[in-house]
Amino acid sequence: MRKHTFTSESVTEGHPDKVCDQISDAILDAILEKDSRSRVACETVTNTGLVLVTGEISTSSYVDIPAVVRSVLTDIGYNNPEYGIDGKHAAVITAIEEQSPDIALGVDKAFEFKDGTMTDSEIEHLGAGDQGMMFGFACDETPELMPLPISLAHALSKRLAEVRKKGIVPYLRPDGKTQVTVEYEDDRPVRVDTIVISTQHDPDATNAQIREDMIEHVVKAVIPAHLLDEKTKYYINPTGRFVLGGPAVDSGLTGRKIIVDTYGGYAKHGGGAFSGKDPTKVDRSGAYAARYIAKNIVAAGLARKCEVEIAYAIGMANPISVYVDTFGTGTEDEQKIERAVIESIDLRPGAIIRDFDLRKPIYRNLAAYGHMGREELGLKFEERDLAAKILSRL
Repeated sequence: MRKHTFTSESVTEGHPDKVCDQISDAILDAILEKDSRSRVACETVTNTGLVLVTGEISTSSYVDIPAVVRSVLTDIGYNNPEYGIDGKHAAVITAIEEQSPDIALGVDKAFEFKDGTMTDSEIEHLGAGDQGMMFGFACDETPELMPLPISLAHALSKRLAEVRKKGIVPYLRPDGKTQVTVEYEDDRPVRVDTIVISTQHDPDATNAQIREDMIEHVVKAVIPAHLLDEKTKYYINPTGRFVLGGPAVDSGLTGRKIIVDTYGGYAKHGGGAFSGKDPTKVDRSGAYAARYIAKNIVAAGLARKCEVEIAYAIGMANPISVYVDTFGTGTEDEQKIERAVIESIDLRPGAIIRDFDLRKPIYRNLAAYGHMGREELGLKFEERDLAAKILSRL
């Protein structure tokens, strides 16, 4: 029996980088709500008392960006000047330009259709907004078909924000991080080995009080009891003090938590961030499509775990490669599965946008606690309706 451990981390919505992700996606949502065909690449930087919004946006709509920024800060819980930044007093600077016309040439009409032939609707022939490779992953460790370590880490972070906002643990402040180490036997998760929680708090909260409250109100509320035992280790605020936090002590930047956003390091990542990008950017839409495929392969019973890579060239509609890896857990030959996938789904960016309704303002909710496995949000790329189609083509 082979044993090993694997660790993943998550961060709360008050973490500086996640603040930036949420601001970028909230701006994207506000723009898409008024002009669904907008092109948005919105980056946010934050530091003590300051938020800078920059990037490239082409749209027919007007959005009050400073108002969106202030609303997000306040909603997260940065509503007190003592925290070093708050929605009412923060300085908001914008530096926005239009999307490069050279990029727009390839996105508006894909390379394959520059001869003028447009056999389907125009949206189906959008070119990829960039080159790159995107990865999707799924496994049977959790009901939502996500790796257990990242699933538990997100659950802890989300609960940490919940007990703060509901006043269950009233001395908490917005910034925080969680980490979960899971022990595996023969590639199956069997127990939680270690839990790390670092949470920002008011100055008068004691270490003993924080430890007791975190275990009682956070850990026990979300970690299944059968995964905890007398050997499980808890490290709560290991430095001993976490009063100063958020953007006041650590500058934030959009797209710096891409492993938190996906699979917690359990699977590969192509390197592209998601937040602030409209769905013509395949960094985002392609990664959602890859997750959809991997999830449906596992849901179909074709593998216990599956990783899918999709690669694009900028300005081209059709992907240049699709790769399926079942890590030796597959019930069918991987090349057969690949062929069945290619026959079952249209992976042109315009088709992905259409099939997953990606022009809707859905992104702020994804900007914290993970983009994948969020079945509670009713996202089309988390559905399992492709499984039967793949099976029918084997």
